[in-house]
Parts: sequence; structure tokens; C-alpha cells
Amino acid sequence: MRKINVRNFTLATRSTSREINRQILLNLVREHQPISRADLARRMNIGRGRVTALVNELLEEGAIYEGATVDTARGRKPQMLHIRTQDRLVLAADVRFSRTYLMLSDFAGTQIALETFPTQVDPAKMVEELATRVERLLRNYCSGGECEGFGLVVPGMVDQRTGRVLNSPQLGWRDVDIRDQLAAATGLTVQIENAPIACALAQMWLGQRGADTGDFVYVTVGDGVGAGVVVNGQVVRGHSHTAGEFGHVPMNPEGPRCLCGARGCWEAHTSNLATLSRYLGLELASPRTRQALEDSSVTLDGLITLARTGDEKARATLDETGRYLGRGLAMIVNALNPSRIFIGGEVTAAWDIIEPWVRAEIAERALTPAAAATPIIPEQTVVNPRLRGAIALLAAPVFAAPEIA
Repeated sequence: MRKINVRNFTLATRSTSREINRQILLNLVREHQPISRADLARRMNIGRGRVTALVNELLEEGAIYEGATVDTARGRKPQMLHIRTQDRLVLAADVRFSRTYLMLSDFAGTQIALETFPTQVDPAKMVEELATRVERLLRNYCSGGECEGFGLVVPGMVDQRTGRVLNSPQLGWRDVDIRDQLAAATGLTVQIENAPIACALAQMWLGQRGADTGDFVYVTVGDGVGAGVVVNGQVVRGHSHTAGEFGHVPMNPEGPRCLCGARGCWEAHTSNLATLSRYLGLELASPRTRQALEDSSVTLDGLITLARTGDEKARATLDETGRYLGRGLAMIVNALNPSRIFIGGEVTAAWDIIEPWVRAEIAERALTPAAAATPIIPEQTVVNPRLRGAIALLAAPVFAAPEIA
């Protein structure tokens, strides 16, 4: 049960129940489309007249649309309802250590255009680069729809209230206001979020229909490592909106120095940058490492290929990544006891190599047999989960439940 915060609450009004029913109906259409009005009435256990009134509101707003009619055994042919996505466009950007990915998609996450370019670590130059590319993408591809906003995903801590990047060790950004600058430069509504929370939102709003996403953790393994924690269908943000930074929990006080400045962080053993640095014999936090990694021909995908073709050093490098990944996941299992943990990132392409190490570490460290059996689910590597997360920043508010009390 949730306690009412008497210092920060939203009072129910005469229209509150209607707003809630509207959102329930909208989510039922999203979950079961195509669906008829009669099926909605049955699932909601309310009269057809109330359903018709709610559907008409959503049709008028353009949130849903009527598709084809279908044959039935008797009575009028029902006209099926769908969520309107195809002509509702969004921009999504995934900012990483060395490269940035910019995509134009529809509201369901279907890719229309994708660009990638070297990451500009100077925030002002990054805003200028993104604004130029956004203007070109919209000019070339947006004639058939309306762009509803820009979702931006970054590695590091983001204050959701102000849109400021509080600390991004991979980018070297501290207290950077990029959201408002980007909004001014593009004329678009901009939403910004850290990668793991964005991926957790994508799992809830763009994931497989029918999946139980009430309680889970989404762990991103990329340039950094972090966790998006979802409890009772709501992302846990923490008092200062910086929850989920498990990547900077120390695993080994004598371990390599992390980009955050501390030693032995989970991220310093498990991230893509840590894995490649270990293979190449580089110090992760050295100022020269960024350039060395950019100049190297070895990528994480290439490292995985080397491990599969007999390179013992590559295999040992991935084995160590798997061990430390398992140790961190065991920490999450013991601390949060989620129903499942999703893993997103390029390392999932090596899941057959690292999974035995992951399972062994969790089995050794979990406090109960049930905790040890927590499902660990790797995301498909063909999908960029961070770009899907950026899209979800625009989609989630449309379907979210109203804030009451």
C-alpha cells in the first residue's frame, strides 16, 4: 500500500474516474489491438455506451483510429480499433562514449531513418551537431507526419525535473543543461533520460505485448553500466533522481580505476570500455585511452568473433566480464529481489559465452534458491535498446496512469 504524501499530492476531481477509465481503455487498445468496442466493454465490465463515449474522445484527439470491419456470426460487423502510430513521428538519440546514434521513427518504434556520427564531447558543439542533423531529417522524411518530440538518452545521471546531466563520466559532463539548449535549437519538445531508466521505460511501453512488467530491473551494459529499477509499474528515481547507479558500486577496491575516479566499480570491470581496455592492455581511466580505443580496429563485436575463433586472450577477457556481470547481478537480486532482470547491450551477442559465468556467480551469491532462479533475459542484439528507450520517453506519458493522491 502507498502512503499519501500530504505535502505533495494531486487532488481527485469530478473527472478523475473518467480520466482513469480513458487511460485503461487506451492501454487495452494498445495491448490487444485490433480490438472492437464490444470487446473493450467486456474487458472493462462497463456498458457499451460508456465505451463509445471514451472511444469517441480518443478518436477525436487522434490517439486511436478505426481500421477494417470484421465478420461476426451475427449482428453488425464491428470496426476494429488501433493505436495511431504511423504518422506520429519522434526523434531519438543515443549518445555514447565515441559515437552518437540519431533515429527518426514512428510512435511504435519503427525506424524511418538512422544516422550515426562521432560524439561531440563539448555540449555546445553536440547541440549544434544534433540540431543540424534533426533539421535535415525532418526536411527529408517528415512530410507524411508530425514530429511529436525528441528523446535523448545519455550515459550518466540526469535530474528529470531540470533536464540537466548531473554527472556523465563517459562524456566528462557535469551539471550540463543540454535539454533546454536542444529544445531551443530545434523548436521541439525534448525529453532526456539516463540509459538504463530509458531502457526500462521501453521495456514497459514498447516491449512484448502481454508481458508482465510490474517489477523488474533493466541492466544496460554499454560504455557504462547502470540499472533501471521498476517497482509496481513505476520507475524508481530516488530522492535526487539519480537511483540505479549500480555501476559505481565497488566490486574490488584493488581493481582498475573507473572513469568516475573510484577504483573497482562494477562498471570498471563489466562495461564495453572496460572489456576492450582489458583486452588491449589499456588503463580504463587514462586520458589516452579514449583516443586509443577510437584508433583501435578491435570492437566489442570483433572481440566476440575473436573469442569464437580460438583467440584465448579474447575468450579470457569475456569470461572475466561474465564473472563480474554475474557478481553485480547477484547484488541486485539480493538487494531488490526483482521478478526478472533484462540485460541490454552489445555483450548479449556473447551470451552463450558469458551466461555460464553469470549463472555460476548468481548461484554462489544469492541468498535463497528462489533468488538464484531469478530469470536473466538478454535483449535481442538486433535492436538498439537505448534508441527504443529514447522513443519511450515520448510514448510513455501518453499511456501512463494519472497521478492521484
